[in-house]
Amino acid sequence: MAGIIALAGCGSSSGGGSGSNDTGGANTPAASADSGGSTAAAGGKVDGKGAKIGVILPDRQSSNRWISSDPDALKERCKIDNLKCDIQNANNSAQQMTTIASKMMDDGVKVLALVNLDSASAAQIEKKAKAKGIYTIDYDRLTLGGSASLYVSYDNTKVGELQGKTLTQCSQVKGKSAVTYVDLNGAPTDNNATLFKQGYDSVLSKQKGWKKVSDQSVADWDNQKAGIIFTSMLQKNPKLDAVMVANDGMAGSVITDLKKQKLAGKVAVSGQDATVEGLQRIMDGTQCFTIYKPSKDEAYPVVDAAAQLANGTPPKTTQKIKDTKTGRMVPAILATPIAITKANVAQPINDGYTPKSTTCKGSYAAKCKAAGVK
Repeated sequence: MAGIIALAGCGSSSGGGSGSNDTGGANTPAASADSGGSTAAAGGKVDGKGAKIGVILPDRQSSNRWISSDPDALKERCKIDNLKCDIQNANNSAQQMTTIASKMMDDGVKVLALVNLDSASAAQIEKKAKAKGIYTIDYDRLTLGGSASLYVSYDNTKVGELQGKTLTQCSQVKGKSAVTYVDLNGAPTDNNATLFKQGYDSVLSKQKGWKKVSDQSVADWDNQKAGIIFTSMLQKNPKLDAVMVANDGMAGSVITDLKKQKLAGKVAVSGQDATVEGLQRIMDGTQCFTIYKPSKDEAYPVVDAAAQLANGTPPKTTQKIKDTKTGRMVPAILATPIAITKANVAQPINDGYTPKSTTCKGSYAAKCKAAGVK
């Protein structure tokens, strides 16, 4: 095993140029390609032998997943894998994430998994971890210019492609010979937002008769800012047919403005994250769809990989993703997203991802029952 493992502090820099065969930097056990997926995907468990692991989630505002879904899945898998997991939230502050990471390193974590707020700050955390011989995992968002041993996420280009394809099938636009639409993208500092956009632009730009009249990104995935930006878009283009909006939170701001103009339900609106509000709006008919990314499909592989890294075992990966800043090929485990429309709106609720208690209360109780919620 010593011949396979080279800890971060003992190796050279993990930069690597374009086309590099580097599998994750000097702190990475030799990752092994496996088309069958991760240990979690196969349903197995990993004995972490009581190793201490740190996980830092990004915020409490962009998605409910960071408040309940992912923490719950992480805790469940940590217990199964016999790990001591310290799971914290950076509350949308890169400085707070840096402080939390430093404390976790001082407390003796063997592996640190980060959902970055921006690549620059996360890359510095990973550099410090590497110098201390601590493995790092990019969780959900790839850290450009970083040195993580592994990237675990959904295939975010496919997420965007799925958003684009599903938007073209919305009842408000399907079959129309001419469609006017706008893009409302996620944070420009989030590589996932870049990949989502690449995905849906690759689909929508090829749609005959579709014309994009505005395209803006929203700093920090801020819902209020999204609302202000969309209000301006709608004022300039009052006859919109569709809004390609990157997530449910911002979709809520879009639909609030559409309601004021008595256009809610008449304009096709996308989303992502299968939030309570997003699913309710789908049942109402004001939001066409959302994208469901079950937390377990990310959290389980993250924890399994951390248990393996902590004990010197190379995690099995499905492919490699190129860090566009350094050219380094980062070993990756990527899950497949699911489009949720009115036809299958019950799925995230029945899976326990989106809470039934809050989604199906009040007037939504009957709508949930009709939709097939158990």
